[in-house]
Amino acid sequence: MKKDTKVIRAGHSKKRNGGVVNTPVYHASTVVFDTVAEMRETVPRGLNGEKVLAYGRFGTPTHWTLEEAITELAGGADTILTPSGVAACALAIVGSVKAGDHVLVSDSAYEPTRKLCDGLLKDFGVETGYYDPCAGAGIAALLRPNTALVFCESPGSHTFEVQDIPAIAKAAHAHGAKVAVDNTWASPVFCRPLDLGADISIEAGTKYLCGHSDAVIGAVTATAHALPGLRRAVLALGYAVGPDDVFLTTRGLRTLAVRLARHQENAMKLALWLQTRPEVKRVLYPALPGDPGHAIWKRDFQGASGLMGVLLHRTSPAAVAAMIDGMKLFALGFSWGGFESLIAPSAPKTIRTAVPWTESEPGLRLHVGLEDPDDLIADLERGFARLAAALPA
Repeated sequence: MKKDTKVIRAGHSKKRNGGVVNTPVYHASTVVFDTVAEMRETVPRGLNGEKVLAYGRFGTPTHWTLEEAITELAGGADTILTPSGVAACALAIVGSVKAGDHVLVSDSAYEPTRKLCDGLLKDFGVETGYYDPCAGAGIAALLRPNTALVFCESPGSHTFEVQDIPAIAKAAHAHGAKVAVDNTWASPVFCRPLDLGADISIEAGTKYLCGHSDAVIGAVTATAHALPGLRRAVLALGYAVGPDDVFLTTRGLRTLAVRLARHQENAMKLALWLQTRPEVKRVLYPALPGDPGHAIWKRDFQGASGLMGVLLHRTSPAAVAAMIDGMKLFALGFSWGGFESLIAPSAPKTIRTAVPWTESEPGLRLHVGLEDPDDLIADLERGFARLAAALPA
């Protein structure tokens, strides 16, 4: 099946659902058995990730439908659902390392991922180093004898560098290390990191998979080689995802391809318009031909989502606040990936450690939603007028 068909059909089972198109919501904790022998035979299978009803935390048909759908879209051996995108990043790391190991993390990674590495992991005896997201094959020089994992995010949060995953994976695997990729920006519709050589692909399903800003969920898809460590970790950590959030994400997934097509169309129109604005120094959007990561994006991705960064020639916290506070269509809020447009200040300078971020701050991070792009442009145009009025003459 082609990708757009898989989005609609993947994970659906007439046999499991009795012909019902959408898998019903199973609210379940306890599963009862007829005999001790049945319990002894079933529970270990559930613990090993088989799709059998053994205990609510191990999954129900509601969960299996989404797991199977994401696995088919992303490739790999299986998918593990987590209670959030942050939890998915944490599982990918914790399930791949042990005390005494070293992890390499992209300097452009999502801030909560950095906090996990610099806090909890450090307390548990795992050391983290940060690397230039444009390192590519140069990552080989940073690998240590105890490096167990290279954690990538492509494009990077706020700064949108596109990483050369095949080159990184080749170097890491030659060293014996695994590679994990936070793929939330692209989703498995626009990029499949496992096809590029990664061992683990991570999705904050809260974003595009769900697409409606009403569920919090994560997903980790992995190769057969990487799965055992992840399964051990998820059982030890006690992760469980509520069936209602799983159901909402499955329902959102079915329109993922058509939503992303509109996000991309709107975002490209706004990116090209933003490039003409006198206030804008640079638009950080890999799909633009002039973007530094465009060549790798064109090689490895099949599309671009609605998230981008905007660097400004002149800026100040007060001026950016004046711009954002008066927006009518671009809302101010955490997250992105829903149908609605969002705007937020962007200031990555304080969290970068491997490669200093030298651009003027704050900039802007935009999530371009599904509204009419002309209305969004008009909203931004009024915003830039407020920005200019709030800057010193």
